[in-house]
Amino acid sequence: MTRATSVVVGVDGSRPSLHALDWAALQASRRGWDLHLVCSFYLPTLTAASLDGGYVPIDEDAVEAGAQAVLERAAARVAGKVGTVTTASSPGDPTGLLVDLSADHGLAVVGTRGKGGFVGRLLGTVSSALPAHASCPTVVVPLRQDRGGRGSDPDDVADLPEVVPPRRIIVGVDGSPTSELALRHAADQAQLWDCELVAVSGVPIASGAGVLAWLPSTVDHEQVLDDVAGALDRIVGRLESERPGLQARRIVLDGTGAELLVEFSQAADLVVVGSRGRGGFSGMLLGSTSQAVLHHAQCPVMVVSKRCADEPAASPAS
Repeated sequence: MTRATSVVVGVDGSRPSLHALDWAALQASRRGWDLHLVCSFYLPTLTAASLDGGYVPIDEDAVEAGAQAVLERAAARVAGKVGTVTTASSPGDPTGLLVDLSADHGLAVVGTRGKGGFVGRLLGTVSSALPAHASCPTVVVPLRQDRGGRGSDPDDVADLPEVVPPRRIIVGVDGSPTSELALRHAADQAQLWDCELVAVSGVPIASGAGVLAWLPSTVDHEQVLDDVAGALDRIVGRLESERPGLQARRIVLDGTGAELLVEFSQAADLVVVGSRGRGGFSGMLLGSTSQAVLHHAQCPVMVVSKRCADEPAASPAS
């Protein structure tokens, strides 16, 4: 497989990881890409102390066999939905494994809200470290509480929410190179699914927490918003001129980037955000913004870092 034609997804058999697997499978199927499933596991030398003061050795073969069984069930779940499915299990840290694999794939996908396995560590480690260090775009797929109380038990994999093609994609744009790269990946997704694309910029003027809140009262805040809107229109317009048929809505509002993107995520199917964007005309997409969106968004979040510029995004499937 090559980086341009495959999706890598981390699985551990939990409900959140299988939901992420379903999302990755839909993406791979639409693109005509291969799907690579990985399961990471730890092999500690010793467990907790036994009653006689000694230590009980871990059955490493049993742990590895368990990881392989997880992969087999996951592969069976997507059989027939994707062209080529490959699997691999590996001992060690899941973040390091997925970061390494991201150099050979076009997209990395992980889930959230798992407990146990490595998906249970996503909110603390993988979902934070992987998007920041991956060589390809990373999508973090949240599993929110289902109606009827489902979703609280990570071991209950029945009746997972259906993953459907996106109808609206939101992308944060602040004028920085990384946010413009995120815009291009968002456009790829919008053209891939033939869905609505909305570019959002936040200008924290009146919120009291923003970088512009200290401006003197004599400053025309409406003019500031108009200036940002003009800059956003030029950025999006350039992309539209390069891609016949692409049309994107532009929205500029008072507020921080994180606040706006999290709010818009409630009515979106995918949010795309740049990581470590600096400068630009609103300074919106700082590291804290992408992290806040990852932790609070109600829909999948794609994070695009500057490392993703090393290789152009693959052309959307026709």
